[in-house]
Amino acid sequence: EFVDLCRGPHVPSPGCIGAFKLTNIAGAYWKGDANNAQLQRLYGTAWFTQADLDAHLAALEEARKRDHRVLGKQLDLFTTSPLVGSGLVLWMPKGATLRATLESFVRDELAARGYQPVYTPHIGKVDLYKISGHYPYYADSQFRPIVMADDEQYLLKPMNCPHHTMIYKARPHSYKDLPLRLAEFGTVYRYEQSGELGGMTRVRGFTQDDAHIFCTPEQVEQEVEGCIDFTLKVLESLAFDNFRVRLGFRDPTSDKYVGPPERWAEAEAAIERVARRMNLPGCEPEPGEAAFYGPKIDFVVNDSLGREWQLGTVQLDYNLPSGERFDLEYIGADNAKHRPVMIHRAPLGSLERFVGVLIEHFAGAFPLWLAPEQVRVIPVSEKSEGYARAVQQRLEAAGLRTGLDLAAEKLGAKIRTAQLDLIPMMVVCGPRDEAAGTVSLRDRLDGDLGAMSLDAAVERLRDENARRAVRHKPKPLAMPGGAAAGGGDDY
Repeated sequence: EFVDLCRGPHVPSPGCIGAFKLTNIAGAYWKGDANNAQLQRLYGTAWFTQADLDAHLAALEEARKRDHRVLGKQLDLFTTSPLVGSGLVLWMPKGATLRATLESFVRDELAARGYQPVYTPHIGKVDLYKISGHYPYYADSQFRPIVMADDEQYLLKPMNCPHHTMIYKARPHSYKDLPLRLAEFGTVYRYEQSGELGGMTRVRGFTQDDAHIFCTPEQVEQEVEGCIDFTLKVLESLAFDNFRVRLGFRDPTSDKYVGPPERWAEAEAAIERVARRMNLPGCEPEPGEAAFYGPKIDFVVNDSLGREWQLGTVQLDYNLPSGERFDLEYIGADNAKHRPVMIHRAPLGSLERFVGVLIEHFAGAFPLWLAPEQVRVIPVSEKSEGYARAVQQRLEAAGLRTGLDLAAEKLGAKIRTAQLDLIPMMVVCGPRDEAAGTVSLRDRLDGDLGAMSLDAAVERLRDENARRAVRHKPKPLAMPGGAAAGGGDDY
């Protein structure tokens, strides 16, 4: 019954074989049946040159060190529990602080760009998602409906947009009200298969920095441009300098897409014009990559290991506002009823995935503005603990998240501990500092920055924090054969 699919000879001489290495050995039952004999499965990798092999092995080792599941536990950022359920992330205090800092950054941008905050419930009636078209489309990846005593059925919401359409529809709108930009950090739930789950990058419950813009057809390109600019600001602030844009278009041979072809052609032409006008990298249409209701612009980011991740997205939607769906309207300048266009956008995408990628991108060594503990005050000895507490209070009053090391250790040991904890900045103080009102700053990577007045140190750190500066950008490491990871989230 055995067929050797690799039957040789494959090369005329062993001299033709380049560099290779066996990487792992595992047991495997014949035909996958535990009642059969156990065989040995050998894993290996082969490259044309030793240099290519060495680069590949170095990249694999670096990826192992940066694994967000390992660093997340080591840095006490997040955890999971079998009692809570697979794919459901529990944010620890430090991870929650990092997440809240990201959210605060996004909220500041939302306010500056004219978005209005909304909140929606975590469940909705099945009928809501049937009207939107999501229920049949996501039927295989949704949690089962919750059936109540009166036979009403509810779903854990798999997306936020149907709820936002109901907020729009709650009152009449004039063209003077548009664009209307509604934003929410909305948690959604999807029952991903257990084999697809992975740390924070593929989960069953995740929060999107979600927003929906309702606008006139004439405003579409300007609003899409604003969404792209927002996403570019986020990527720049987090040192994601290497990315490309993927234009997700409809596959005309597929029946999964809703809406007439002419509406699709109009939407696809609009986002392509904007993407090319803004000189975004990539911009080649990819048929079959659209959401079922409209075309989209996905930001595919390369992390420091060279791997690709789809993070931010902007999606154009003529379908949900249509008469066949939610029948959204506004009164135009001609005093007649018109149909708005809906834009879905999420610069971060899933917060869980974004943080998972961010952990690996920075190898856990976050820039000052993002780090859960930004500064650690280290007294030289027990004699300086009182001054160290005063320094800590001064830094905290300046809005800096500050720790204090009072361990009975030597100064060198305390500095090493802070280095291992990946604290961006250390403030060292001793008896002479107390007398002079000074401190010594120490950067995690740059080392000793010298002594300065406490006022100068506070101002320097406060300024760097306020600017959300990234002084030490991750050094890219080529990852041979890197492939796209983390599929996009349709709404």
